[in-house]
Amino acid sequence: MKQKFKEIKSYILTDISYMIPVIVASGLCMGIGRAFIGADLTNAASAGAAYWLYRTGQLGMSMMVPVLCAYIAYGVAGRAALASGFVIGMVSIEIQAGFIGGMIGGLVVGYLVVLIRKYIKLPKTLQGIMPIIVIPFLATAIAAVLMFGVLGYPIVLLQQTLTNFLTQLSGGSKFLYGGIVGALSAFDFGGPVNKVASAFCNAMLADGNGYPKVCQILASMIPPFGIAISALIAKNKYTKAEKETLKSAVPMGCVMITEGVIPIAARDLVRVVFACVTGSFVAGGLTMIWDIYSELPNGGFLAFPFFNEPMMALLALAIGSVITGVILAIIKKPVTEADEEFDDIGFEVADSELDDLNIVEVD
Repeated sequence: MKQKFKEIKSYILTDISYMIPVIVASGLCMGIGRAFIGADLTNAASAGAAYWLYRTGQLGMSMMVPVLCAYIAYGVAGRAALASGFVIGMVSIEIQAGFIGGMIGGLVVGYLVVLIRKYIKLPKTLQGIMPIIVIPFLATAIAAVLMFGVLGYPIVLLQQTLTNFLTQLSGGSKFLYGGIVGALSAFDFGGPVNKVASAFCNAMLADGNGYPKVCQILASMIPPFGIAISALIAKNKYTKAEKETLKSAVPMGCVMITEGVIPIAARDLVRVVFACVTGSFVAGGLTMIWDIYSELPNGGFLAFPFFNEPMMALLALAIGSVITGVILAIIKKPVTEADEEFDDIGFEVADSELDDLNIVEVD
C-alpha cells in the first residue's frame, strides 16, 4: 500500500512541471490586467488592453484543472491517456470538483487506460485504431460516467449542506462565524467548498451585509502569503521549483488569485490545507469581531480602500499569514533529492524522448 501511494505521488509530481507554466503565465496576465482595471469590474471591458490581459488570464486559469488531470493521466499511462485526461478535466470543472476532482479524474483515466490496454485485444489489422479511437473513447466514456455519477452527487449534497450550515451559523458567535467562512474559503483553492463560501458571501453582500466578504477576501490571500512566509522560515522544506512558483504566486495573491499555490499544495495536500485553513480561520474570526465590512466583492488589496477599517483588515491578514507560515514551516517535511528531480521547471522533452515515457506499449 505504501508503495502504491508513492507511485501515485510520482504521477502528481510529473504533472506539476507541466502545470506551473500555465498557472504562472495566466496568473500574471490576470493580475497585471486586474491592477490596471482596478477593483470594480463592472466596466472592465472598456479598459482595452488591460481587460484583454485579464480575460486571457481567466481563460488560461480555466485550463488549469484539465492540464492537471491530463498530465496526471499521462504520468500513469503515457500519451494515450492525454486526450481523455483533458476531457475529464473539463468534466471536473462542470461538476465543480475543483483541482482535487482533477487529480482524482487524472488517476481514474490513467488506470482505465492501463486496464483497457491489458484486457482489450484487437487483431493486428485493427491495432492502429487502439490509441486514436478505442482507448480515448472508452477511457473518456467510463471516466465521465464515474465522475458525474459517483463524484457529482456528493459534491452537490456537500454544497447544499454547507450553505445551510453557514446560514444557520450567522446568528451565533461572531468569531466562530467569521472563522468558518474564512476556513471554507481557503479550504480547496477554488474547489466546491470555496465556491459555496464565495456564493454565500456574494449573497450576503447583495443583501447589504459585507462582513463575510472580508473573511473571504483575506482567506483568498492568506495561502500564497502564508506559504511564502513558511518558505522564508524553512528554506530546506521547499524545492527550487516551489520557490520559483512563489515568485508569481505572491503577486497573484495580492489581487486575490489563490491558484498560484496549487502546485505546492498538490504535492503536500494535507499539511498545506491544514496550515492555510488554520490561518484563514483566525483571520476570518478577527475581521468579524472587529466589524470590518467590504463594499466590493473581490479585488484583494485593490478592495482595501473600500473596507471601513482597511488597517485592521491588513492586521488580520498579517496575523493569518504568519500563523499559516509558522505552522507550515513546522509540519512540512524537508525536501529530498527525489523531490528536486521531479520539480524541474525548465523541463522540456524532445519529441524523440516522448516514446520512452510510455509506461505501457500497445502490442
